[in-house]
Amino acid sequence: MWLVLIPLLLLPVSRVSSQNASQDSPDELLLCRSCGLEVAASRDLRFVASPLALAQRNDTVIGERRVPAQLFQNPQGLRFQVLTFQRAAVHRHWPAEEQFSWFPGHSWAVATCPRCHSHLGWSFQPNVWPRRVTDEEFDESEETFVALIIDRLLQENFAATLLSVPKSYRS
Repeated sequence: MWLVLIPLLLLPVSRVSSQNASQDSPDELLLCRSCGLEVAASRDLRFVASPLALAQRNDTVIGERRVPAQLFQNPQGLRFQVLTFQRAAVHRHWPAEEQFSWFPGHSWAVATCPRCHSHLGWSFQPNVWPRRVTDEEFDESEETFVALIIDRLLQENFAATLLSVPKSYRS
């Protein structure tokens, strides 16, 4: 299923803005799988390549769009498939940590759902920044991004199909 991309290991960290499949397509939302809070929008999707990714593939996580997902492994051996976003509605747990970063030149902080506190991913900022920054500084910068774990997210369109109307409410 995963195709290991050896040439990817030779590339420096680069940012490629994701283009919408169609400018007319509506913005799709990703929800926290635990509580349903809206945490990210497709318009904020931004691919940030990492030379430390174990693998990379295109996945149809957001609607019918194919977006690049990367596979990483932490020091404990746990693996995570992530999508990277310019911004996301998450709570960042400062201070940022330089050690074991998957994106060279960046420090990370754990990112959780503001409502249910489920671990959703990590926020990344340049190493040269202070270990603590305001949400405004983080969100307004072009140098920051958020990596969200695919398995912890749910597409809004899919979630809507899970709801059913009770018979007593139907005419």
